[in-house]
Amino acid sequence: MSAVLAVVVFATMLAGCSRKDAKTSERKPQAPPPAPVVVASVVQKPLPVQVTAIGGVLPLTSVTVRARVGGVLEKVHFKEGEDVKEGQLLFSLDRQPLEAMLRQTQATLARDAAQLENAKKDASRYEQLLKGGLVAEQQYDQLRTTASALESTVRADRAVVQNAQLQVDYASIRAPMSGRTGALLVHEGDLVQANATTLVLINKLRPIDVSFALPQQQLPDVLKYRSEGTLAVQAVDPARNQEIARGVLSFVDNRVDASTGTIQLKATFENAENRLWPGQFVNVVLTLTTEPNAIVIPAQAIQTGQAGRFVFVVKPDRTAEVRPVTIERQAGAESVVSQGLRPGESVVLDGQMRLAAGARVEVKNTATAAAPSATGSPSASPATDAPAASPRTDAPAASPRRELPFAAPGGPAPISRAPAR
Repeated sequence: MSAVLAVVVFATMLAGCSRKDAKTSERKPQAPPPAPVVVASVVQKPLPVQVTAIGGVLPLTSVTVRARVGGVLEKVHFKEGEDVKEGQLLFSLDRQPLEAMLRQTQATLARDAAQLENAKKDASRYEQLLKGGLVAEQQYDQLRTTASALESTVRADRAVVQNAQLQVDYASIRAPMSGRTGALLVHEGDLVQANATTLVLINKLRPIDVSFALPQQQLPDVLKYRSEGTLAVQAVDPARNQEIARGVLSFVDNRVDASTGTIQLKATFENAENRLWPGQFVNVVLTLTTEPNAIVIPAQAIQTGQAGRFVFVVKPDRTAEVRPVTIERQAGAESVVSQGLRPGESVVLDGQMRLAAGARVEVKNTATAAAPSATGSPSASPATDAPAASPRTDAPAASPRRELPFAAPGGPAPISRAPAR
């Protein structure tokens, strides 16, 4: 009896399992959950057209101070590294030998002047005697010639005295211009040679120049926009990516360097706070013009595939669309799109690896275009009420700014291509 009961129970359990399996097999597969993404809006706004390069800071004027006379350095009247003004006393040489020479020339002048005075008197007396027929004309001519010779001697003596006085004055060495002094190259007690010993270097820091080079392909755009008005230039700290100073383009060389294919330019900065220093390297951002209605997206949204560049566009029904785009240029962290997008559309910044055409998405936050950065170019950043979008490490990187390897001011420089006109 118990065996029969066990069989019945087992049969009942088998029947229940069969019905459960049948129900499970009749269920439809569930759709995958929406992929979380971070999006940014496509905006239309004014965007500067800029050219970037690496520049070197140069003093507007640089003077090497040397002595015009030789002697022992008696005193230094300034501290190395401090600002000096034009005409300020910097060095004093031992004046005693020079003053002794001056007194000697003055004495010679006095002697020759006395002889001239006596010769003039003799010539005057003989002139009266000649009129009375008391002396020969030859004697009178000789005295007059002597007086004329002494006049020339006195004039020469006066020039020697003047030169000796200059030598004494040159013993006091003054600043030829206002500027910042460098390291002191001599010390009190050193023997200074005339026109040979370098005493100190003075650099004019306000205003100051930044020299940089651009590829010759950029020269037509530079000349075109410069003819329309002054071009603004920004100096940017390459380590912190922060603006240091603002100036204007002041010089374009009259020839292209045939060995490098570059053109040399200079920008002048007021440098009121001495933030630019001679010998310093900075990033230079030359603004050519402003494109008034540029269609801009963050460069992070751009993907690269076999067919070219594309972005994921989030449609109103919360599905993703693959959209080919044409990138005209890049400005900082943003890209200017010439074809493929309209203002107001949303593009995916983060989460592209989980997307395909038609995939459902869940928008986690919205990134918007930021205000212009230190280089004058807007950059894309997430909204302040949502976490920042982290850059993807498992997908093709967005097209970076086209840069050449580091070069000194005389060589090729990285550029951001200006649009064709």
